[in-house]
Amino acid sequence: MVNFGKKLMADQVEEWKGYYINYKLMKKMLKQYVQQTQLGGKDREQVLKEFSRILDEQIERIVLFLLQQQGHLANRIEELGEQRAALLEQHDISQVFQLREAYREVGRDLIKLLRFVDMNATGIRKILKKFDKRFGYRFTDYYVTTRANHPYSQLQQVFKQVGIVAVVGALSRNLAYLQDHEGSVLSIYDHPSVTLKDPIIDQVNHAVQKLTHATSFLQFLGQHALIIQEDVQSGSEDLVDDQSYHFMSLILNLVNTFLYMVNTYIIVPTADDYAVSLGAAATVCGVIIGSMAVAQVFSSVYFSAWSNRSYFRPLVFSSIMLFAGNLLYALAYDLNSLTVLLIGRLLCGLGSARAVNRRYISDCVPLKIRLQASAGFVSASALGMACGPALAGLLQTRFKIYSLTFDQSTLPGWVMCIAWLVYLLWLWISFKEPGHFAKSSDTAQPAESGHQVKANLEEGLAQPLLTGSEEGQDQNAEDNDDNEEESKNSHGPATSISSAYKLLTPSVKVQLLIYFMLKYAMEILLSESSVITTYYFNWSTSAVAIFLAILGCTVLPVNAIVGSYITNLFEDRQILVASEIMVLIGIIMSFRYTPHYSVPQYVLSALITFVFAEVLEGVNLSLLSRVMSSRLARGTYNGGLLSTEAGTLARVVADATITAAGYLGPDLLLNITLLPPLVICIASLVATFCTYNTLY
Repeated sequence: MVNFGKKLMADQVEEWKGYYINYKLMKKMLKQYVQQTQLGGKDREQVLKEFSRILDEQIERIVLFLLQQQGHLANRIEELGEQRAALLEQHDISQVFQLREAYREVGRDLIKLLRFVDMNATGIRKILKKFDKRFGYRFTDYYVTTRANHPYSQLQQVFKQVGIVAVVGALSRNLAYLQDHEGSVLSIYDHPSVTLKDPIIDQVNHAVQKLTHATSFLQFLGQHALIIQEDVQSGSEDLVDDQSYHFMSLILNLVNTFLYMVNTYIIVPTADDYAVSLGAAATVCGVIIGSMAVAQVFSSVYFSAWSNRSYFRPLVFSSIMLFAGNLLYALAYDLNSLTVLLIGRLLCGLGSARAVNRRYISDCVPLKIRLQASAGFVSASALGMACGPALAGLLQTRFKIYSLTFDQSTLPGWVMCIAWLVYLLWLWISFKEPGHFAKSSDTAQPAESGHQVKANLEEGLAQPLLTGSEEGQDQNAEDNDDNEEESKNSHGPATSISSAYKLLTPSVKVQLLIYFMLKYAMEILLSESSVITTYYFNWSTSAVAIFLAILGCTVLPVNAIVGSYITNLFEDRQILVASEIMVLIGIIMSFRYTPHYSVPQYVLSALITFVFAEVLEGVNLSLLSRVMSSRLARGTYNGGLLSTEAGTLARVVADATITAAGYLGPDLLLNITLLPPLVICIASLVATFCTYNTLY
């Protein structure tokens, strides 16, 4: 990875050299302070004040220069605007072309200024984190709290860039106007969906999105996909070319994702009836549903490691395991064996290849369409989640062929068995193994190639300045500029779950706790829905299936609203807290307080819990990627794996809770199972407030 100090020197605009953060000096001062405190020359409070003053001076120099350059750009745009007004009466196409070139030159200078801010903000972020690391003191929390919220805050100028965004708006509006040389009244403000064809605007908009954390529906979806969207500037380093990219292989990965989610949720409406038919209690449905998640805890690890060497073989293995698992699930009724049923679900969990699906998109899809592929991954998951229960609702029939029974309990297994068999044949015929695996034996590539570094992290696709403005390699090179002080081994990827756990900071642990909580709450809601609605409302299997399908169908519309609008109005940490509060409200509303438990109360509380848990998941994964160590961005034991394990473990515990609470009787089941998510949600809220400023 690139040393940030060297990159800062190499990427500086020569004539602006004196206005960048003096990163080398700040590191030197930090080292001196460490030595002085160890020798007793200075106490921590004195160091805190002195280092804050030095950093204030650095930021002040950056901000004053930034304001000066903004003024120059504004004056140039104003002068060009006067020329444009004079052209209204002339209709001279050649002069329109010259004026457009002048605007483009302003755009190129604007991009230079945006990169100037980006580079300095990254330096500030790194210095703050280094101080925390060296002193074991929450300097970032102190500095952000005292500076960012001050009425004369210069730190706000660095990461909010209101002036720069206004310049961008003026430039975009004028170029949009010139797009029609006849002087059309077309305005970007009247038509925000108009796509400008001028390439300079695309570059400016990308830089602005990176600085202001602007987002879109596709980007917000991509945050759920555990896949990093690389920077446009790093496109030259993209190791996937159009020739090696295989569209059908991508489709097969997305179909695998869809079928697995269908397989997960197709049994939810009927699992309680299946358990009863085999002589067990209805609440054993928790074990039946959760056994798939138990196996997934282990399968995630070996699939993550396997994807270092192949994609085809893991997908074939996954299909075979899921075929066999569903076959046993379907046969369990006629064999009258709960054990066979559980073994079938365990085999299904062992066939979970979601780590391979994500890794394929990260490694084998060209950069220019990786965002769409990531959104496709999430959409396939959401569609599968909705189609699973809906399909179960359609399988309300009963017949026998020879000695085999086909009914609402066994048909989900038979249908998925056939689906995975067809998929396996399609996979065998159409999948193409990526070329870099074929070459790996000759070139002896390390497992973590440049593009693999970016796999399996639950990433936000546009980072705010102080929390991750350097994407791609620079985003994950958090401490690589200390190579002269630390051994190379300290920057290698984690080699085990325990070593990965040691890299978790308090902020990361809080985000993982939130992820655990939201997955726990969602699993409780979904897995016990059939038992609860049957006991209190006497719903049929079809009614439960429709209810769950409606919940699943809310995923994409909610993400569209949040991704396109909400995330552009509020900071992620604000959305995080608000979503946690709403999930807490949903859980509280779900409790049965009176002998009569009504359908409106249950449906409304379920919708609030589920919808805001979905919102929470997106911002949680985005924030998680920014506070996580760079060493967890690559290798088998990466941040994505840790997040997946946290979510899977939550599902296991939730399903076990349902089964355990069932022994207390159906009357107490609802309230007993809601108590753990209530406590965890309150704990996560408290923890969020304790680490709130570290998410700045």
